[in-house]
Amino acid sequence: MLKKILVPTVYLPFVYLIIAFIIYKVISKLIDKALVIKKGAIKSTPLHKKREKTIINLIKSILKYIIAIITILAILNIYGIETTSIIASLGIAGAIIGLAFQDTIKNLLSGIAIIFDNHYMQGDVVTINGFRGEVIELGLQTTKVKAYNGEVLIINNSLITSVINHSMYNNLLYLEIPIYKEVSLKELEEILEKVNKKLLKISDVKKDMEMLGIEKIAGNKYYYKVMIECSPESQFNINRKFMEYLKEEYDKLKISVPGEYLEIKNIK
Repeated sequence: MLKKILVPTVYLPFVYLIIAFIIYKVISKLIDKALVIKKGAIKSTPLHKKREKTIINLIKSILKYIIAIITILAILNIYGIETTSIIASLGIAGAIIGLAFQDTIKNLLSGIAIIFDNHYMQGDVVTINGFRGEVIELGLQTTKVKAYNGEVLIINNSLITSVINHSMYNNLLYLEIPIYKEVSLKELEEILEKVNKKLLKISDVKKDMEMLGIEKIAGNKYYYKVMIECSPESQFNINRKFMEYLKEEYDKLKISVPGEYLEIKNIK
């Protein structure tokens, strides 16, 4: 029984598989380590970090395919199958394989184009073919997008016909603030200055709030418009924080608020 187990055709395939797994893990660690060194040397922006992460995943994916092919050829060689003739015949079989796996090849080329043309990256919020969510995985074959309700779209890269990237640039958050006429413009702007100081402590707020002035007057109130530049997809949180800080200042001065919501408009 022991002699049968010690036969090369029995144990060597497992040895090759273990070695292949170890090589993949070691090279993957080296790639991650190289990325950490690069991050330490150069201060990357969040956009660069996401791009680096996506490219690293692509390199690992290609590495996995290469190691798998080499391992399979090595195992076939154990059983006496002439792998050199297989490699030599790949040129002849290339056309046939190309036809048989043309969809796979299209997906591969599309995946590479998406990454290097910077259409989107892992972690971006996108709308792909009408489906909106966060890119949780970008592979050579498919893209996985997770919606806020938990649904996951898995789509072949070659089938992606339209993409809206909501994370590429900062959002411009426009707010119309309804206020009763008895509150003077100067008093309101002093309140907004205090709100602005609080907002600047939030990392997603990129610069001072712009006070655009009175947008319109209606009845016993007027509408004052402001603009806040914030990180992609943070505008809803910033909107809530703005109203929270505004209410705090209103409460201090015992200013009543018109019974309506602030209007939120997003422009990119």
